[in-house]
Parts: sequence; structure tokens; C-alpha cells
Amino acid sequence: MTLRLGVDRGSPVPLYFQLAQQLESAIERGALTPGSLLGNEIELAGRLGLSRPTVRQAIQSLVDKGLLVRRRGVGTQVVHSQVKRPLELSSLYDDLEAAGQRPETRVLRNTVEPASAEVAAALGVAEGDEVHRVERLRLAHGEPMAYLTNHLPTGLLDLDTARLEATGLYRLMRATGLTLHSARQSVGARAATEEEAERLAEPPGAPLLTMRRTTFDDTGRAVEFGAHVYRASRYSFEFQLLVRP
Repeated sequence: MTLRLGVDRGSPVPLYFQLAQQLESAIERGALTPGSLLGNEIELAGRLGLSRPTVRQAIQSLVDKGLLVRRRGVGTQVVHSQVKRPLELSSLYDDLEAAGQRPETRVLRNTVEPASAEVAAALGVAEGDEVHRVERLRLAHGEPMAYLTNHLPTGLLDLDTARLEATGLYRLMRATGLTLHSARQSVGARAATEEEAERLAEPPGAPLLTMRRTTFDDTGRAVEFGAHVYRASRYSFEFQLLVRP
């Protein structure tokens, strides 16, 4: 590894945390790419003048975050950076692509069904009216990141499965001439069900981030209602908070 690493012994920040932050930054900016191997703990400790327990603690903190993995016979390897998604009206596909995460989509369900009370209220249709239901697994670097369930009014656009697997839903919507204008969104968290855990390669009960969003076009019409779950170990939302004048 040829990264420039160093610690400030006069800083109140623990040495292991300083090292962990530098390694995490290198992963996020692409200096350490997925699959890269870190030098062993002895070599790293000697180069930085740190103790092995300090280096081991730094590495373990990134293993716990899902950024590094220890592989027997291989060593400590970079998995990928955690996806940090800004809270704006963009699709997960676009955000992953912009972050160099090589998004992939698997459509698990693409059908028409009667709208439940919740879906009907979100889309402004009558309960029992037919709506499209699309369920997709979104992956990055071949690893599951999110399980996405979307409902859309019928007749809005052609929800061809092959097209849904080739690109993002919002791109398809824009390609038909829809102008996405605003959205109402809530973010939460809960434990994974057994089915969700299996799909997302997490243990049952693992923490998941949840997001529910209703998207509106420039005429004020509701064009999509999404209920998504994300792996908390691989994903986070970023907020920008402003002070009211």
C-alpha cells in the first residue's frame, strides 16, 4: 500500500481512530479500490510507529462498518465504500452510478394489482383501483444494497422488466417526458424480516434503513409511491440542515 498515512500524537483524537479515518477516506475517494489488500498489521504498525493493538483496532472498526473484510489466506481486503446518499429527488441507481458503485438491478416482481388503502391514498386513486407494483433488488459491485417496492398509476409508462433491469426507474420516467418536480419522504429504521435478510445477505433482525417516498410531477400529480429498505451496514442518508433566519 503506497498511501500517505500518519498520526498526530498531540491530538486528543485516539490514534486508532485517526488511522481508521484516513483509511476510510482513502476508500471513499477511490485511492483504495474494492479488492485492494492492506499491508499486514505488523508492517503497518512498524511504518507508522504504532502498536499492533492500535492498528488492529483501527482495522476492526472498518471491518465492523463493512468497508474491510478479513479473508483467511488472503489478508485484509477492501470491500467497498459505504454509500452516502444525499436527501434530494434522485434515484438510487443514479446515486450509485455517480459514486462509481456499478449498480445492478434484479426485478423480482412486475405486476398489476388492486391498490391497498395506503397505496391509494399516496397515489390519489380509489382503493381497489389497478396500479403497477414493481419489486427490485438493487446491487452495487454485485452485492445487495436495497430492496425496492414501487407502486405507480397504470398507463403512466411502459414498465418493461428488461428496461427496469437496464436502468433506473426515474430515468425511465423522464424518458417518457415526465417532469419530476417534488416528493414527500420519510426515513426510519427497523429490524430485517427473515425474507428481507435473505434477499439482502444480512442476518435476520439486522438493522435496516427504511424510506417511503411519494413523488409528484410538475402538474402536482402523484406518479410514484416507493417503500424501500436499505442495509444499514452499507448505506446512509446525508442531511443538510439550515438555521431558520
